[in-house]
Amino acid sequence: MAERGTGSCPGGRPRRRWLIDQRTVRINDRIRAKEVRVIDDDGSQLGIMPPAQALSIAEEKGLDLVEIAATATPPVCRIMNSGKFFYQQAKRESEARKHQRHIQVKEVKFRPKIDEHDFQFKKRNVERFLNDGNKVKSTVIFRGREMVHNEIGRRILNRLAAELTESALIEVPPRQEGMTMVQILSPKKEHVPAKPPKAASKGKKAASGDGASKEPKEPKEPKEKKPRTPAVAVAGDSEKKP
Repeated sequence: MAERGTGSCPGGRPRRRWLIDQRTVRINDRIRAKEVRVIDDDGSQLGIMPPAQALSIAEEKGLDLVEIAATATPPVCRIMNSGKFFYQQAKRESEARKHQRHIQVKEVKFRPKIDEHDFQFKKRNVERFLNDGNKVKSTVIFRGREMVHNEIGRRILNRLAAELTESALIEVPPRQEGMTMVQILSPKKEHVPAKPPKAASKGKKAASGDGASKEPKEPKEPKEKKPRTPAVAVAGDSEKKP
């Protein structure tokens, strides 16, 4: 657990100093070497000096003295902002964990007297696990006097591996472990699912030609209005009936 301490800046303003567990990285007065090789905050070499002298230089700049190579002779220390250093280190570790792929070991159990339908059902599950990039531990469980015929379990595991040769590699061949017989299958590299591609940004334009400027349309000629013919009154229509 990190502890906070206070130091002093050239202007007299208190400055925070991070004191961390010395099992990880030693900083400031936790550095126990007699002499250290010091690198300035701009990357220039300041030479070999006692830690107290290097710490005084760091405090004048309002920074910390961080031991970055404890196994070197003499140890290498750098003048830097320790809070920023640990933040960037944690960020790099987080990014590295994102790109790691966690492979799980799935287990599928068989019985020596398994029928054909159950075998095909379990085989499809094994194939699905392998296509997802996981390893599969296929186990045949024996009970009582079934151990006398353990070749039946070996035959089941060999058949499973033979029918899945396109997507599986035999990492551990069938072997007896007490009342069980175990075989481990691993996926082939070409069957490991690839990461989905990132979606294209919304700001990208369409292919060339789609956004080309269109030619202006020619204005349509106005249609000539035909004169209306007045309605002819038929004689007798307007007369009232007696």
